[in-house]
Amino acid sequence: MSMIHTINTKLQVTAVAASISLALGAALTLPAQASGNASATTATPIKHVVIIFQENVSFDHYFATYPYAANLANEPTFTMSPLSPSVNGLGILVNGQPVGPLLTNNPNASNPANGSDAINPFRLSHSQASTCDQDHNYGDEQRAFDGGLMDAFPSTVGTSTCAGSTTYSWGKGKGIVVGYYDGNTVTALWNYAQNFAMSDNSYSTTFGPSTPGALNLVAGNTYPATPSASSPAVVAINGGTGTLTGDLQPTGDICSVAAITTKMGGKNIGDLLNAKGVSWGAFMGGFDLTVTNADGSTGCKRQSPASAANGGPKLDYIPHHAWFQYYASTANLSHARPTVPPSQYGTSADTVTNHQYDIHDFFDALNANNLPAVSFLKAPGFQDGHAAYSDPLLEQQFLVKTINAIQQSSFWGDTAVIIAYDDSDGWYDHQMAPIVNSSAVSDSNNVANTDQLNGAGKCGNGTPLKDANGNVIQGRCGYGPRQPLLVVSPYAKKNYVDHTLTDQTSILRFIEDNWNTGRIGGGSFDALAGTLSNLFDFTSYRGAGPLLLLDPNTGNPASQISCFLDWGQAAYSNLFASSSAVSTQFVTPYSYRYYGGTNSYLGVSGTDTHVYYEGPNGVIQDMGAFYSSTGWLTTSGCQ
Repeated sequence: MSMIHTINTKLQVTAVAASISLALGAALTLPAQASGNASATTATPIKHVVIIFQENVSFDHYFATYPYAANLANEPTFTMSPLSPSVNGLGILVNGQPVGPLLTNNPNASNPANGSDAINPFRLSHSQASTCDQDHNYGDEQRAFDGGLMDAFPSTVGTSTCAGSTTYSWGKGKGIVVGYYDGNTVTALWNYAQNFAMSDNSYSTTFGPSTPGALNLVAGNTYPATPSASSPAVVAINGGTGTLTGDLQPTGDICSVAAITTKMGGKNIGDLLNAKGVSWGAFMGGFDLTVTNADGSTGCKRQSPASAANGGPKLDYIPHHAWFQYYASTANLSHARPTVPPSQYGTSADTVTNHQYDIHDFFDALNANNLPAVSFLKAPGFQDGHAAYSDPLLEQQFLVKTINAIQQSSFWGDTAVIIAYDDSDGWYDHQMAPIVNSSAVSDSNNVANTDQLNGAGKCGNGTPLKDANGNVIQGRCGYGPRQPLLVVSPYAKKNYVDHTLTDQTSILRFIEDNWNTGRIGGGSFDALAGTLSNLFDFTSYRGAGPLLLLDPNTGNPASQISCFLDWGQAAYSNLFASSSAVSTQFVTPYSYRYYGGTNSYLGVSGTDTHVYYEGPNGVIQDMGAFYSSTGWLTTSGCQ
């Protein structure tokens, strides 16, 4: 009996373009360790740190009900381990229904200030991955916290319209801000959390948007900023110098187009690594201006198809995300290309780029058996997770591609991949942040960029951190909103949730401590940062165990789809034959194989998680669900 005849009642013809993309190449054992360009002396067995710094997500927005997923039809299924610990989230699911007062009687739903947008948190489905960008200004985020009541998110930071439409608030108005995803949409991240280590008590160093988050990651400081002209995004402290509380592009970057830009003083982690002779690199999407994209865009205007809520493509390079471009000591303002081969990227042999590269250079270096000791990664705009122009599914493509590549490299055995975020985007999180650094900046005409937590012009009651001259630094109230933090490493504790208080500068401090660089100084938050050490177990190395290689479309183990495709080829050899070995290919949203002997395709769509078959007649047929209880995953025995 043929495969088509078996389920011919489920067939429906669709119009889908098929093309061949990058092969999975899924090796399933741990590669041999390699020293690469790492410094020989480290405080831990970690010789390589890769920070994947994504955009605009609160902890509850991605992990509200972890590890309980709804597992609805036509969505990737998340399989919860019975050993998975709970998190400080919004609640759980019992028989598929939300349970817990934060899900069913949330303070945002009972606060009359939220008006018609006063609703309980709700699950955003896999098909609702695209949403509007929420308000995440420094002062507005503090107002959402409402003195710690955490009940004013819709009225202060909720945003219902983007690209001139309310479509992507999904009928919730400004209440969209309390929406959350589960493991059926952020599937890869839930799988990484279940197999490695995650924190549920990590925060943005300060309140505010992307640029402060980027600067805090690499310097622990948003002071001293010197804008090219007076700006509401800079709190003036000493003449024209002040604290950056908003997004400004770096002064002098050839791609900066804003009327007002800024430069930063002080040191960053790149300076400390250079002083120790440790290799490092910052790899930014779109940084290489010589590349031409498929649509013909090039230079600073390189762009890629974005999430639907954006209403069009998004630039690959976003200047105000470029950590090191703000500092004269580490900037590559002309985006000069390296003159050394990829095997020397990030080392002192490269005297041209100042350690600033394109994201493709990271993979070029890895393919040349080179991984700098410390790597900062920023996805092209459309894959960085930022609401409106990116989304969880586009973000997943980048995360999985990157982590799969690192796991299959010779460096995996001594590498720690840290997944972190620059800000919360304003998305609701129920946990009030501890205010470890106060601030008192008041301006009734500039509420969005001044302090508002426990009164106008007030955030906390303490004395702010001081600069090197003993002067207090205003405009850095923190910690800000809670955000996801995951560690993927052979040394990460397995299926572990850490409750240690940490923030973005905890990553900075881990690098400083591991390579003994000393502290940044000048009022940097690294002096306060909590440790990441509890996410690791340096006494229990995982050894040559199986890798967790995920499918970028579904976010689930690639072995499931590979197993199914192997089964399909064996069970229906009349439909799927090839004279040579067949590998799994990826082209959004499909994971598939092409069989030359029968001129046919078999694959799984990440959009509806159905199996699709295309025969020699070129007609694509929907063969039914992959993940359902009677679907092809069950039929093939590959659960």
